[in-house]
Amino acid sequence: MKLAIMQPYFLPYIGYFQLIDSVDLFVIYDDVNYIKKGWINRNNILLGNKPHLFSLPLQSASQNKYINETQLDANPAWKPNLLKTIQQAYRKAPFFDTVFPLLEAIVGYEEQNLARFCAHSLQKTSNYLQLATRFVNSSEIQKDEFLKGQDKILEIGKKLHATTYINAIGGMELYDSEAFSNAGIALHFLKTNPITYRQFKAEFIPWLSIIDVLMFNDIAQTKALLQQKELI
Repeated sequence: MKLAIMQPYFLPYIGYFQLIDSVDLFVIYDDVNYIKKGWINRNNILLGNKPHLFSLPLQSASQNKYINETQLDANPAWKPNLLKTIQQAYRKAPFFDTVFPLLEAIVGYEEQNLARFCAHSLQKTSNYLQLATRFVNSSEIQKDEFLKGQDKILEIGKKLHATTYINAIGGMELYDSEAFSNAGIALHFLKTNPITYRQFKAEFIPWLSIIDVLMFNDIAQTKALLQQKELI
C-alpha cells in the first residue's frame, strides 16, 4: 500500500495533487502545528498576468496551535470577495464555466475549522479529477502522540500497513531511508518535472494554485499534467 502524509493545504499547486495521485491512501496531517506564512491557507492565482496572493483569514492563528485547532474568520464576507477575485482573474479562461461552480462549492463550504475546510477542498478537487485515492485524517489514527518527526511518520505508516511511503522532494533531508527499510517501508520522493500550459497570451507563470491549472486545462489534460513527475 502506497502512503503519503501532508498537512492540509487549501487548493495547493499541482505538485500536491501529483502526490495524492501517486498513492493509495493520503493522510491529512491535521494534528501538527500550524505554520505561519506557509501555504496552508494561502496560494497564488493569475491576476493581470501576474501572481496574486490570496489568503483565508484566520482567528488568532498561532504556531503553538495544531492545524485542526485553528479556525477561519467567523465573518463569512471573505468568501464572496475571494470568489469575486477568482472570477475577475479567470472569467475569460477556457474552462471557467466548468470550474467556477466547483470553486463555489469549495469556498462556500460551511465549516470554520481550517483543517476540515482545507481537507474538503482537497477531496472535492480530487473527486473532480476522478482520482481514486482514499483520505484519512491523522487525528483519527491512534498513535503515540509524544512521537515527533520521522518517528511519528513511521508509526503512522506501520499502523496503516504501508509498504511504500512517498514524500514531496522537499523532505529529502528529513527522512532516513534505512530507518524506513528497517520498518519494512520503501521510501521515495516525488519530483515534479517542469510543467507548462497555455494561460492567457502573456508569458507562462508556473507553480500557481491548482485553480490556475483547472481554468486552462480540462480533466484529461490535467490528469496528463499529473504524470509529469518522477519518483526518486
